[in-house]
Amino acid sequence: MRIYLEFDLRRIDCVSCQGVKQEKLDWLADNPFYTKRFAFYIGRRCRSSSIQDVAKEHFLDWRTVKTLEMQYMREQIKRAGQPRPKVIGIDEISIRKGQTYRIVVTDLDRRRAIWFGGKDRSEESMDGFFAFLGERSSKRVRLAVMDMWKPFRKSTNKKAPQAAILFDKFHILMHLGDALDKVRKQEYAKLDGKNASSSKARSMHSFPTRRTWRATLEKTLRFCWLPTSGSIPPTC
Repeated sequence: MRIYLEFDLRRIDCVSCQGVKQEKLDWLADNPFYTKRFAFYIGRRCRSSSIQDVAKEHFLDWRTVKTLEMQYMREQIKRAGQPRPKVIGIDEISIRKGQTYRIVVTDLDRRRAIWFGGKDRSEESMDGFFAFLGERSSKRVRLAVMDMWKPFRKSTNKKAPQAAILFDKFHILMHLGDALDKVRKQEYAKLDGKNASSSKARSMHSFPTRRTWRATLEKTLRFCWLPTSGSIPPTC
């Protein structure tokens, strides 16, 4: 059920600037056809549903829903204040085809994104996050979780040298799996003729499969720590 409010909105002629000023009401949304309370309700609904679904549910145009959601998000950012994270997660997302990336940084303690920006996934773009964070807050960072992308690591070592770096297990296992396959192929290439034929049947027993090897490694390598910048091995 929709409720409509009808009221007089005062307009005042300003003597000093010779302009017309309109009364502002705190409970109105940026879109004056809706209240702030309704705008925040729409914003909360958009956290669990798409804009199109919310628009269909409330018989609104999707552009209206997007405007109300943006006001809700601005209010959330204002309430959150300047981030001061101690543990951050760094990753990139593709915003369109053609290797177009943006960097996303997350406060892992509070489980919320605190920065989205850059023009790509370069070291310069990553430096932009630490510039946004500020020198004082950058010194508070104790741990940075990331993949094995070198520009992220270099920027973190430069702007937050006190922070330990933790590579995610997925990329660690991927590189070790590739290394295992390489060794298996090299060993098999050393054999020829009858030895190659007989060992082919035993190859899966001579070397563990990637699935078995990864399952075993995941039980032992729960974390891969890089406590200091000096201990970082040369990688991609």
